[in-house]
Amino acid sequence: MTLPIERARSRRPITWLTLIGVLLLPAIIGGILVAALQNPTDRLESMTAAVVNLDEPVTIDDQYTPLGRQLASGLVEGSDEVDSNLTWVISNEDDAAEGLGDGTYQAVVTIPKSFSADATSAGTALKDSDGTAEQAKISVTTPPDGRVADDLITNQIATVAASTMGTMLSEATVDNVLVGFTTIGDQIGDAADGASKLADGARSAADGAAALPDGASKLADGADGLADGASKLAGGLNTISTKAREAGGGATQLGQGLNAGAAALERDGLVPDALFTGADGAAAATSGVAEGVDGVKSGVDGLVALCGTRTVGSDLLLDQVCAGLEDMQNGLPKLSEGAAGAKAAAAGTAQGLRAFDDAAPKKIATQMRTAGGAAVQLGNGLGQLADGVAQSASGASALSSGATQLGDGASAMAEGTGELAEGLDTLASGTGELADGLKTASTSLPSFDEQQSTELASVIADPVKASAESGDMFGPTAIPLLSAVVLWFGALASFIALRAVPGNALTSRRSSAAMVLRGFWPAAAIGAGQGLLISLTVQIVAGYDAATWWGFAGFAVLAGIAFAAVNQALVTVLGGIGRWVSALVGVVAVATGLVSTIPAWLAGLGAALPTAPALGGLIVPNGAACAGLVVWAVLSLGAATLAVATRRTTSAKAVLAAA
Repeated sequence: MTLPIERARSRRPITWLTLIGVLLLPAIIGGILVAALQNPTDRLESMTAAVVNLDEPVTIDDQYTPLGRQLASGLVEGSDEVDSNLTWVISNEDDAAEGLGDGTYQAVVTIPKSFSADATSAGTALKDSDGTAEQAKISVTTPPDGRVADDLITNQIATVAASTMGTMLSEATVDNVLVGFTTIGDQIGDAADGASKLADGARSAADGAAALPDGASKLADGADGLADGASKLAGGLNTISTKAREAGGGATQLGQGLNAGAAALERDGLVPDALFTGADGAAAATSGVAEGVDGVKSGVDGLVALCGTRTVGSDLLLDQVCAGLEDMQNGLPKLSEGAAGAKAAAAGTAQGLRAFDDAAPKKIATQMRTAGGAAVQLGNGLGQLADGVAQSASGASALSSGATQLGDGASAMAEGTGELAEGLDTLASGTGELADGLKTASTSLPSFDEQQSTELASVIADPVKASAESGDMFGPTAIPLLSAVVLWFGALASFIALRAVPGNALTSRRSSAAMVLRGFWPAAAIGAGQGLLISLTVQIVAGYDAATWWGFAGFAVLAGIAFAAVNQALVTVLGGIGRWVSALVGVVAVATGLVSTIPAWLAGLGAALPTAPALGGLIVPNGAACAGLVVWAVLSLGAATLAVATRRTTSAKAVLAAA
């Protein structure tokens, strides 16, 4: 079934199938793009990413800290604020590289060995004051043939995870700092109390120091007296040492003499040989005397017996001799006893001398040796005593010198203690002021309890939080941009299939405006239908509320009509080049609508195109955008009419050639 609508570059009429194809093409393209790009973060589980954790945990204050493991766990578990998450696989370097190459993984997040050490280096540097803070880093790798937005998605997720962990570490560090403020305040308060006590002590010390000069003077006098006494003591001790050494020498000599005498006594004995000879002679003489007396006694006894035989008176001389013999006989027993006693005495004396000479020298020699040893020990002791006394004398001399120095020092101390008293008084005043200052500092420092420090640390670590109206990756303008571009290329497709101006425009009696409108209305109707179909498709995907959808749908219909007018004008005025320009306009619309960092000249060019008011109206329907589209449509129809009017003036040769 054909329609009275001319096909571009062909005399065959347009069929309903062609119109339906042109009508549905933007809706199908737009539906595919919107379905693919609308809220891709809601379907993150369709992406598979590997986590390679090379981190080496650290130990801080005896606390095992595996931050790499925690980050990997956070990536795998995802966020409570986001319903969707990538499908994460804990892997190793070889598997991750292989999976990235064969398409198993769309991204690989690598946590380096130094991650825990670097992440905690700031807190360690604050604590130790000699460490270097290093920023912890992770790397995100995507395959060269990966999808356009895969890098953006994986980098955004990894960055958010790393930022969250960084905020957590910052909170812990700041929390410790805030708690430190409270601790420092308490310690400064304690220091203030100590300074107050120090001031009181310094004041007491100053009072005591004021009394020191008098005592120091007395100490100097006493030290001088001690020096004189010690000097005299040293002299006396030197004398004692000398005499003791001399006495020790004499005692040693005495001991040596006693030992030598004992040896001689044992060798020579105590009794001289001449005495032994005399004693033996006396014993022999007394023995002879005793024997002689005994012989005389026997002779006298015999004579007396003979005298008894005489006649008394017969011989006076004989009588006298006999009388004498009797007297002698009477005396001889005593003489005999005396001679016997002398003999026994002489013999005992000789024996006693020998017994004495045997026993006495040994005992005397032993006693002499004992006395000699004692004398030698006494000599040694006196020598040691002399040495000790000499050392004491040296000590006394040193004491005298020290006492002299003490006296000089005490005199100097007496002079310095006055200055000490003044200095201690100044110290007392200064420490009092220090105590006041410390108290002021203690009360000036902020103090936080555990809950306050935790809350404040959370705010300080993350002071600014963005509150975006939309969490979509491509923002709220993605659907309007895609819709505007699809409608533009739909209008271009309309004039690829349809003739912009009827082929009989040159011979028709209708006005140029009527001829333009005759070519415009089919494309406008298709554009309006395309706008309505795209609105329905968007509603299925995005789920706008009723008011928003009606505004979007109305502006989409208007944009479809206006774009039909502009594309008709481009083809009418420029011919085939007009279609090339139309395609270029669509590309510029896409380029200027994706990102704001485009060059200024390109942004200005995009703002001047008819797609700009269409995009603005599809985002938020407004009168200015509506007026802009209407102006573009009117100007386009006018330009097309002017071009048709110009081309309707021709030569007969051209008419025949066209026929």
